[in-house]
Amino acid sequence: MLTVLFLGDVVGEPGRNAVIARLPELKEQHGVDFIVVNGENAAGGRGITGKITIDLLRAGVSVVTTGDHVWDQKDILSFIDTEPRLLRPVNYPPGAPGSGSIVLETTKGKIGVIDVQCRTFMQPILENPFRAMDETVAKMREETANIIVDVHGETTSEKIAMGRFLDGKVSAVIGTHTHVQTADEQILPGGTAFLCDAGMCGPVNSILGRTIEPIMNRFVSNMPASFPVAAGEVRLHGALVAIDEKSGRAARIMRIDEPGPAQPATEPEPKIDNEQSPMPEQT
Repeated sequence: MLTVLFLGDVVGEPGRNAVIARLPELKEQHGVDFIVVNGENAAGGRGITGKITIDLLRAGVSVVTTGDHVWDQKDILSFIDTEPRLLRPVNYPPGAPGSGSIVLETTKGKIGVIDVQCRTFMQPILENPFRAMDETVAKMREETANIIVDVHGETTSEKIAMGRFLDGKVSAVIGTHTHVQTADEQILPGGTAFLCDAGMCGPVNSILGRTIEPIMNRFVSNMPASFPVAAGEVRLHGALVAIDEKSGRAARIMRIDEPGPAQPATEPEPKIDNEQSPMPEQT
């Protein structure tokens, strides 16, 4: 069996420090062969940098996925073409920097990862994710049947539809973006493992990893505010998937909810691009 650990959206310094600290133990405890982490909120809660990507890869992460905040840090445009293990959504138009998919060798054979972004309530609105996935999966299956998909989206319905659309074509479809772990892990009829949202790796006494008061006050007052990353207790959320590496079918999926070391948030507050919006943007 090929065992994959998938961790949900890493939020800021507390989240990424917890992931780096806990990965060796989790890898040994569960016999993990391959690790996928969504890192699009790893830099101050908005975007990811080249340095953070390298830190995660050195800690044992195999592939870093992203989503709608992939371009929020200015250095990523020049960095992403130099590191193929950092993915942006595959359904960006042709000519976008970076790549949305990758196939890597493991001791148990090849495994592919695809990053795709949904469209409902998401900005920017990208190309049709279902058509993009149809083409990308067909091409990837020429190399391997072991395929992990990060489906980055706001609505449960669109992510479930993607899981059903890809059932029997990929090994696992795991959702990200909402930062709230769902309890619907299952093996679909065609042998694809599915979880609507992996959750986040970040401070739990928070609102989606951010300090509570500013976001609460934003909802009450509709006034612009900055949303610093919260401090305190950190938990790691995600999923473990066991895959028959010969067929690519998933045998098991189990949610992960693990503690991480508590620490203060020491990063400067991230720049808020939507300060005139009446409600907080989904991270």
